[in-house]
Amino acid sequence: MESTDRSPDKGNRTLGIGVLGYGAMGRAHSSAFSRLPQFFSPLPLEPHLVAVAARSEERVAGFARRFGYDTWYRDWEEMLADERVELFDDTGPNNLHAEPCIAAAKAGKHVFCEKPLGRNAAEARRMLETVRAAGVKHMCGFNYRFVPAIRLARQIMEEGRLGRIYHFRARYQNPAFVDSSLPLTWRMNREAAGSGALGDLGSHIADLARFLVGEPVAVTGSTATFITERPLAGDPSRSGPVTTDDAFQAMLIFANGATGMLEGSKMCSGSQNRMEFEINGSEGSLQFNLERLNELQLYLREDEKLGLAGFRTIQVNSANHPFAARWWPRHPLGWDHTFVHEMAHLLEAIAGNGEVAPYGATFEDGYRAAVICDAILASAESGASIVIKYGLEQ
Repeated sequence: MESTDRSPDKGNRTLGIGVLGYGAMGRAHSSAFSRLPQFFSPLPLEPHLVAVAARSEERVAGFARRFGYDTWYRDWEEMLADERVELFDDTGPNNLHAEPCIAAAKAGKHVFCEKPLGRNAAEARRMLETVRAAGVKHMCGFNYRFVPAIRLARQIMEEGRLGRIYHFRARYQNPAFVDSSLPLTWRMNREAAGSGALGDLGSHIADLARFLVGEPVAVTGSTATFITERPLAGDPSRSGPVTTDDAFQAMLIFANGATGMLEGSKMCSGSQNRMEFEINGSEGSLQFNLERLNELQLYLREDEKLGLAGFRTIQVNSANHPFAARWWPRHPLGWDHTFVHEMAHLLEAIAGNGEVAPYGATFEDGYRAAVICDAILASAESGASIVIKYGLEQ
């Protein structure tokens, strides 16, 4: 452990942050906390980067120095014993979500956990029950709820401008697993990850289906693993089995009568991080593509009276658009900004200036997404349609 004095001005009301992990999400979250006071001032709570924990001493020490953490640990349990840590942020692999988050909640710390919340619905439910019993604030990392264009889509839906909703279609595709020489990682191991493309990509679009359209009540799904053996990371002359899915598809029926399609794959050459959806209603439609995240495609039947046919592109970066006034007038934002918006929302909730739900994803949202993903897996294994049951008090 190394410690330096980077404490903020004692006159500010601060919130001590402890982060597990220094991977892509650890970097994204740490950067977001650092930028919050610059762009979301005044804040009800100023984030203070107390500690980061990870296994590699050399890497975690360097990470702590780069991002300005006071302290680093090699053990998350030791970090949770640090009384300065008031918000625990779990960006670790999926098999390090449940135990650390449950321990943090029992210690009275607020909890943020990256998606998928648990490796399966049963694990996610234990996490939900613990944070509820502890009475702490909790958020699951569905950061796409904080893309300005998606928040505008939600606003349009809430205003009823699309009328009765008929269809929700979403697909999420990237090329992460296309290379057959890519060695086995924890993401390809069901025990460690829970599922593959389904948990990593599908949980996002399952959450967006709920966030934008409502609760699904039944699902029929299929999964595929195209490369069933991959070289071992430490010995490429040997191989091991891939036990997670490379791709999935699912058909949904929503409680409001709408139909849905979800599709995800990590075997899509040419895509970078293409997450797109379309919503069709009696009075209009919406389209969005994450690779063009500052744009929302909108069609309203009422526009035909003005001689406008087809979709029009809204550049979601004017001052009156969600979040835009905090940043650069009329200039586009990036993927990393979503984490700043997400953390600002969480700090407001912790300070008592509102709740995490409905615009932020709580552990209940994480649990519900896990139930949907489990139902897709169950349908893929049985070949039957699965009724979605959450088993929670409504």
